[in-house]
Amino acid sequence: MSIDAAALWSTLRTDSAGLVTAVVQHAHTGQVLMVGYMNAEALESTLTNRRVTFWSRSRSKLWEKGESSGNTLTLVSLRVDCDADALLVSADPAGPTCHTGTTSCFFRPIEGEDDDGPGAFDPAGLAQVFSVILDRKAGRGMTNREGKSYVRSLLDKGAEKIGRKVTEEAGELAEALASESDDRVASEAADLIFHALVGLAHRDLDLTAVADVFEARFGVSGIDEKNARAQKG
Repeated sequence: MSIDAAALWSTLRTDSAGLVTAVVQHAHTGQVLMVGYMNAEALESTLTNRRVTFWSRSRSKLWEKGESSGNTLTLVSLRVDCDADALLVSADPAGPTCHTGTTSCFFRPIEGEDDDGPGAFDPAGLAQVFSVILDRKAGRGMTNREGKSYVRSLLDKGAEKIGRKVTEEAGELAEALASESDDRVASEAADLIFHALVGLAHRDLDLTAVADVFEARFGVSGIDEKNARAQKG
């Protein structure tokens, strides 16, 4: 269903400059990527072309994200907040969003975390790693000088190959847990999680699907949950 940009704009409450705040969120991971500002023309361009477009306050002109870098934001969905003065833009990013080269512009912790600089991961790194996997699936950002990608090769070979790698990495983690160093355990756990994420991408699932399972199980005894699954089986 197409959206009438002019009609939508007429319902919004703009600031003194005639703009509304637009918060951009990764469509697959939920990570907040950046904040920009839109006027009526930017909103219309975003809805018409499906490329997230802002009004540049410093240059006083329309600015399509990624128009020079290629790191565009493809519109997936749009929401308006309760006060009608801000937009939540769900988008599929083509590469890093921040001009520093990071996935998100919000990489500098202020409280509760150490500031690891522009290369800092989100907690556990899962959202950022999964974002890269999705980029490889889409054919973006090959990883070596020949233009080949390990993730892409796994995805091309399908579920059987990915499943073998998951089994292999699970076995290596089990061995590390039994007799190897903490560093080896962490390394093998990372390898297992990485290949599990590739499996999710192969099935067109995202991290929210896994989060929903954890949420449903939270507060339930692990023993009771396991017994319930066995009874269903």
